[in-house]
Amino acid sequence: MKIPITKPYFDEEEKKAVCAVLDSGWVVQGSKVAEFERLISEYVGVKFAKASTSCTTSLHLALLALGIGKGDEVLVPSFTFIASANAIEYTGARPVFIDIDLNTFNIDTQKVEACLERDKTHSIKAIMPVHLFGLCADMKRIMELAREYHLFVIEDAACALGSLYNGKHAGTFGDASCFSLHPRKIVTTGEGGMLTTNKLEIATNVERLRNHGATVSDKTRHDMGVSLLSDYDVLGWNYRMTDLQGAIGVVQMHKLSWIIEKRVEKAKRYDEELKGLSWLKTPYVPDSYRHTYQSYVTLVQSNELRNQVMATLAEKGIATRQGTHAVHTLNYYKNKYNLKDEDYPNSLAVDRLSMTLPLYPQMTDDEQEYVIDNLLKLGECA
Repeated sequence: MKIPITKPYFDEEEKKAVCAVLDSGWVVQGSKVAEFERLISEYVGVKFAKASTSCTTSLHLALLALGIGKGDEVLVPSFTFIASANAIEYTGARPVFIDIDLNTFNIDTQKVEACLERDKTHSIKAIMPVHLFGLCADMKRIMELAREYHLFVIEDAACALGSLYNGKHAGTFGDASCFSLHPRKIVTTGEGGMLTTNKLEIATNVERLRNHGATVSDKTRHDMGVSLLSDYDVLGWNYRMTDLQGAIGVVQMHKLSWIIEKRVEKAKRYDEELKGLSWLKTPYVPDSYRHTYQSYVTLVQSNELRNQVMATLAEKGIATRQGTHAVHTLNYYKNKYNLKDEDYPNSLAVDRLSMTLPLYPQMTDDEQEYVIDNLLKLGECA
């Protein structure tokens, strides 16, 4: 049996939606992207949603729209996908890494506070909490600190569409928030990102910046019958989503509740079946949070055992992955900012001990049982 780490859920509806766009003749950013944006904004509960080519470019746009640039610093967890830090680098600002909480894998707010207290030059302008693997960061404390120190907040909600913190959606706390639509995420358009905000100025800036800086979009000019090109008075980027992707996104949004329900259901089964393994720690979920399990990330007792388990499962046809990486250990950041692996010990530990198990909404009971049985057999020998 071959069990992938994940796979997107598509059926005939996505195929029909893509064919309809092809038949329409309008395949670049247009009405389907606008419909997808509306569905996201309504679901999350924000005024504006703006699509882009990826969560990375959405993060870049958010930082640009807030005026973050050279000489500024942005706090970001040291255990996250490299894109979080890269988006900050793109602006000329400096990412300042903060260690994580070992239980949640999210940024440690006590360490955030300590870092802010040491910032005598007031160069820290923003904080980018990451809702890692589908579990929200501690947004109450983060927002308190942001208000106290006059910081912008950009939520990296790449993994967290549908995740809840005290009954409120990820993506509704900060000045701007960014979701990923990569195939490993809750819903997918192949590649793609979505920025959400309640601030008109940010939404307007993002809409222009993602479209080369144009004052009027191609679709608006087309609908108005205008032949002349738009004016451009700011430097922009080509970060536009296509209507092919937008059409897929519209269909995916209609499946979102079912997708989350199935992910949570299968995560609970893992929790129950694997709780007897002394060498394996299953995900922690604080009270009043809804974890959507974009990834089901466990911790193994030692690095040697983690690697051995992953290799053995691979021999059985079961895909696993390291949770994500400790960005400060990657050569670009390590060398540029003269960082040491031990500078962020919790991030380093999770980098070395994390193991993601297969999880996807259409995973069958037999497939999940196969994964569980093989883990339990390993448990007898660990």
